[in-house]
This record gives sequence, C-alpha cells and structure tokens, in this order.
Amino acid sequence: MGIMRIGRVSLRVMDMAAAVKHYEKVLGLKKTMEDKQGNVYLKCWDEWDKYSLILTPSDQAGMNHIAYKVENDADLDALQKRIEAYGIKTQVLPEGTLPSTGRMLQFHLPSGHDMRLYAMKEYVGTEVGTVNPDPWPDNITGAGVHWLDHALLMCELNPEAGVNKVAETTKFATECLDFKLVEQIMVGPDNSIQAATWLSRSNTPHDIAFVGGPRMGLHHIAFYLEDWADVLKAADVMAKNKVKVDLPPTRHGVTRGTTIYFFDPSGNRNETFSGLGYLSQPDRPVTTWTGDEMWRGIIYHTGEPYEAFTDVYT
Repeated sequence: MGIMRIGRVSLRVMDMAAAVKHYEKVLGLKKTMEDKQGNVYLKCWDEWDKYSLILTPSDQAGMNHIAYKVENDADLDALQKRIEAYGIKTQVLPEGTLPSTGRMLQFHLPSGHDMRLYAMKEYVGTEVGTVNPDPWPDNITGAGVHWLDHALLMCELNPEAGVNKVAETTKFATECLDFKLVEQIMVGPDNSIQAATWLSRSNTPHDIAFVGGPRMGLHHIAFYLEDWADVLKAADVMAKNKVKVDLPPTRHGVTRGTTIYFFDPSGNRNETFSGLGYLSQPDRPVTTWTGDEMWRGIIYHTGEPYEAFTDVYT
C-alpha cells in the first residue's frame, strides 16, 4: 500500500527546441506526445508508463512539480486523510488534468515543493517488451538512460533563524508518507543539525533527497544507468554535444553511486546515476555523515569542497 516509486517530474524550460534536443539526443529519452499548450512529454526506454518527464515552456528554469505513483487508487484517499490530519492542505485533481493520467492528490511539502500522488497512467510498455525481451533496444540514442531515478530538492536551512525545512520535510515524509530515512548529513555543534537526507520507498538508496540551502528549489533530477562504463559513455556523449558539465564522472560516498552532474540548456541540473550501492532493506540502519566528512560523502574521491555544487540550483 502507498507510494511505490517516483513517477514523473515537470520542469520549466526556456527554449523548448533546445530542451527536447538535449533530453532526446544526450540522455536518450523519447518524445511521446505534445499538448495544445506546448508541453512536451517524454519517457525513457526502460519505462512502461507513457511519460516520466514533462517540459513546460517558461521564461525561468525550475521545477513545477514532482509526482510519485501509489499502488492503488484507494491509497489516494487514505493518504489524503493522513496528510490532512498532519496539518497540510490537499486538493484532488480530476482524471484528465494531465494527459493519460488518473486523478491526482496534490499538496505542498513543508519545504514548499508541489508534490502529487497518482495511481493510474497509461501503460505503453518498454522498448524491449515483456516477452523474451532483449537486454536493450536497437534504437538507443545518447547515454540511453533506463529510467527517471530520483530527485534532490533544496530546502531552506537557516539555523540562526531557527529554520530547518530539511528536518521538517524529512519528518513529514517519514511519518506521513512512509519513506525510510536511509542516509543523512549532520552538521553544526555536536553534529546536531540535519542538513541533508536521502529517503527511499523501494529498495534503492534513495527515491527522493532533501538538502539545505538559502532558498527552496530544485538541485537535480537523476536518470539511471546500469554501470560505471555507461557513466563514462554518458560523459563522452556530453562532450560530443558540448553539454555544460558540473561535476565530471566520480563516486558519491552517500549511496555509493557513480555519477555525472550536468545542466540542460535552461540550467536545470541533471544527473546520470549508476549502481544500487546497497539495498535499502527495512531494517537497514541509517548511515550518517558528519560535517567534517560531508564533502567526502558528496565527492568521495577527493573530499574537496565544491561550493557551486550546493549554491547553484534552479
């Protein structure tokens, strides 16, 4: 019962043609439809629902909303009661509010981010099908990412003013939405300030993450690749297409994943992420990184601070 996995992210882009080219040619997503308002819908080859990424035309980059898929439609009613009882207002959006999607439960996280839950989206199947499938399709382009894996949301953190939206949002996600806290970064006196958290609703190291910053926003959306060789190939694809790379191929201490960070043409940060690192079993203890080793958790190979990584986001 309840939330199963990430379902989609809706991003604002300032140049639709450039954005579509980036997500198709560099990452390897496939455009599945476009609506009358000019919004473009895309999916990865290993996803079975009709879309996981919505690009909306705008004069400013950033995220419109993030959505997670629940197991049954009745879960929406049960979760609405829990969220309302927690003190957060909700709204039920009728079927058809978004194309090929059933009704949605909309609310704002304590951080201010727009989150939606849904149970139904049109099934179109993966590129390789479900009967005697090949390991990958012949029409892969670019990095050939498998699926939308997770998102990292920036939350206001100002300990001097008594503001910690990371802790507030993590508390809501664990107590109300049944996410499991998998890893965290604790900073400040006696490492008492929860500055970043990674949470899971499946067996992966994270389905969502929250990191503290001066204001709310989107740090990145991440797409899954199979292994380190695929990460290196993705770096080659980015170089060939002159993509602005933020953090070249490396490993995280947090999640143990291998990664590249880069930007789409509007400035929305992307990640290609590989490696489960570990299974997020229900009884797995929480991993804690302390303030003095925070950058080792983020950039394991060097452990050197890279301030733009946490200061620059949409």
